[in-house]
Amino acid sequence: MVTLQSAENALKNVYLGVITNQLNVAANPLLSMIKHSTNNIYGKEIRKAAPVGINGGICAGDEDGKLPEAYSTQYVQFIAELKNLYGKLEISDKALRATSNNITSFVNLLNDEMERLIEASNFNLGRMLYGKGNGELAYVETYNETDGYVQLNTVNNVVEGMAVKISSVSTGNVLDSTPYYIITYVDRKNERIYTDVQDYQANSVGAGSKVYVQKSKNKEITGIDGIFSNSTLYGLSKAEHKWLNPYSTPNGTTEYLSDNLIQTVIDELEEVANSKINLISTTKSVKRLYQEYLAAYRRNIDITELAGGYKTMTYNGIPVIGEKFVPENTMYLLNTNDFTMYEMCDWKWLEDESGRILKQNPGYPTYSATLVKYAELLCERPNGQARISNIAKTLTPPEDSTSGSDS
Repeated sequence: MVTLQSAENALKNVYLGVITNQLNVAANPLLSMIKHSTNNIYGKEIRKAAPVGINGGICAGDEDGKLPEAYSTQYVQFIAELKNLYGKLEISDKALRATSNNITSFVNLLNDEMERLIEASNFNLGRMLYGKGNGELAYVETYNETDGYVQLNTVNNVVEGMAVKISSVSTGNVLDSTPYYIITYVDRKNERIYTDVQDYQANSVGAGSKVYVQKSKNKEITGIDGIFSNSTLYGLSKAEHKWLNPYSTPNGTTEYLSDNLIQTVIDELEEVANSKINLISTTKSVKRLYQEYLAAYRRNIDITELAGGYKTMTYNGIPVIGEKFVPENTMYLLNTNDFTMYEMCDWKWLEDESGRILKQNPGYPTYSATLVKYAELLCERPNGQARISNIAKTLTPPEDSTSGSDS
């Protein structure tokens, strides 16, 4: 007979290993290439010494002259707080009782709940990997209370069922008094969301309001966009420590996709930071454009397989992946060996004092279990990464432009 205890045992002993593998390897191609570590964690923080430049104790001298002075490698200390990552599933008492005498139905029930939890977790982990770390999903352009939608600048980071908060347009703050908006439909063609609450004006929503994941403002892991966009990184000012700035193409310059453009950026990273790019991440539309470029020049499309079973095309052996969370018309060139997901522990079920993980929700005939992980993504060499922005949507540049051209 299936009981609450047998359900707990299944979650602990059977499903936890599957979930851990799915979230650490199969969640995202980028995540599958990032190493994990429990080192350099002190209390609630990561403290990591990062080298700046090379050892200075080198010279060419006289045969009987003085040996070089010792100028050891300079270091700075990265400090980053571990972020609290949660995933929650819920099972009703009625569903448990309905399957108590049928082990197959019980297994199907748990499998369904696990698949939903993994699907939601994979989406949010992938989104955070490419985010700033502030929980921001998009900003509001307009809203229409009559038709019940909010017009956003992008819908790449939202999905039906997501619970969000929308900041006040006047203060920029997310107020406790404002409601949670549950996204009921995402109009991806027109970049609009529909929610269960439509009284936007009364809640100070307007053009410039920002949409955040519930309870997540400034609490997510520092993703790729944070390395490029944040003014401070791991406790250090980019203005003061200029080597923290990764390579970016000039603002306002249209870049035309070609092998020459990509190779120019790769060469720059090798020369400046001795960085070896091993992953190119871009939008699916830019990836298709690159396929069109290869076809136009009658070049073969080479395919490689990444950890987790991802198959993708390559540029000179470097995987090129299409990722929905990359900003439009953008390409990231990354050395994933510079990234580490520091974690206090791997994914675990949150337990109470008696070791129980399935607990009744007070006042409701339901039980819930919560996955937890305390982690932060850290890039030890930010200047070894690059971003190409403003990639043109066509391959042929204007006659007066040679940017990114092979001609």
